[in-house]
This record gives sequence, structure tokens and C-alpha cells, in this order.
Amino acid sequence: MKKVLYFALMLLSTAFVACEKDEIGGTETEATAGDWYVTVDAADESGNLVEGFEDLFGLGRVHMITTNTAANNPNEMIVSDLGQFWDFKVKVSCDQQGLTFQTNTSENNNLVADYEDINVTITGGKIMPKAGRQNNGSPADSIVFYVSFSDDEYPAAYGYKNYRVSGVRYSGLKEND
Repeated sequence: MKKVLYFALMLLSTAFVACEKDEIGGTETEATAGDWYVTVDAADESGNLVEGFEDLFGLGRVHMITTNTAANNPNEMIVSDLGQFWDFKVKVSCDQQGLTFQTNTSENNNLVADYEDINVTITGGKIMPKAGRQNNGSPADSIVFYVSFSDDEYPAAYGYKNYRVSGVRYSGLKEND
């Protein structure tokens, strides 16, 4: 009986040792990466919303993402509207400490294959921890940036500068969708 008990104890202790998990680290852009629900409004030279041009295209809230690049460099990430606004996906430079981002090229930089001849300019990108509110009232990280497109004729025709994209981090809760 002692041998059976001893064997069972050895087996059980081996099982506990075998269950240790390796620590899995995050990406280098973990602080700035995420899923977002945003609205798109026309903005003037000062970044203020242009009255009468709120939700200019009637899109309501759209889903977009910020994510690390394949290089997993902390100084760059991808910003994409997932085809829900202008169909853009661009690499931006970012600062993980300041939680800021912007494009830094004047070349055609859209990574969406059908629109790669379009230059997308993002300025004033900022992520603000717990500065936004979800639909249920809970605090959420907030995002804001200004975007313009080289093929966009609307700003000149209607007298605004670019688009202000702003919103909150996706919570995963249905009540906030």
C-alpha cells in the first residue's frame, strides 16, 4: 500500500510541475493597439468640428483598428478603417510613451491594394486612457486623429480641411456595440 501511495504522490507532483505556463508577452505596440468604435466628422483648420457636417456621410459609428506591424517595432503601427469609411490602411509612426501617432510620408502610402495610389495623411493622433465613455457609461480609452486623402474633393468643395475621427476602445460587451 505504501508503494501505491508513494507512486500516486510522485505522479501528482509531476503533474503540478508539468502544468507551469510560459509567460506570453504582448506586442511592442500594446499600449496603442486596439479595436475602436469611432465617428467621422468634418473639421476646420483649427481641428474644430464644422457645424452641419457632423457624421458627414451618415455612417454613424464605424469599427476600425490600430495594430502592430509585422516588424513588431514600437515606433510604428497600422491604422485601418477596415473599409468602412474611405478604405484605408496605413503605416504610421507612433510614440508608445506619449500615446501619439501620425503618418510621416508624403508618398502614396495606402496599403489597400485597390487604392494604393492614394496618399493618406494622419495628424494629431492621440490615445487617451479612460477619457471616453462607453454606451453603458463605463470609462473607456479614447482615440482621436485627423485624416485627409489625396483623392478627396469634398473638403475643397464644402470648405473644411479634413476629417476628425474620434471614439472609444471596443469593450467586447454587446451593450456597448
